[in-house]
Amino acid sequence: MNVPDYVAIDAASASLSMRWPDGSAAQLPFAGLCAACLCAACRKLKLDGLSSLSRADVKLLDARPSGYGLQLVFDDGHERGIFPWVYLERMAKGKLD
Repeated sequence: MNVPDYVAIDAASASLSMRWPDGSAAQLPFAGLCAACLCAACRKLKLDGLSSLSRADVKLLDARPSGYGLQLVFDDGHERGIFPWVYLERMAKGKLD
């Protein structure tokens, strides 16, 4: 498992900044992260043909390491999803299906 050696919330650019041990780095926009949530409630919305409840101006308040990934806490109260490291890395490389 490839785990970033640096993770920071960058409020100025409204993105989550990460750097992996190989030196590659990424900035993932808060709104994109919120929209890509894998929690059960967001998956249900997507299965029902609805988009996520994320807003373009959503803010990330906290990024809590949780073993295999990060639990992200957004200002709209959304904090149930854990974003696996591999999922974040694939997002950063634009390789999500």
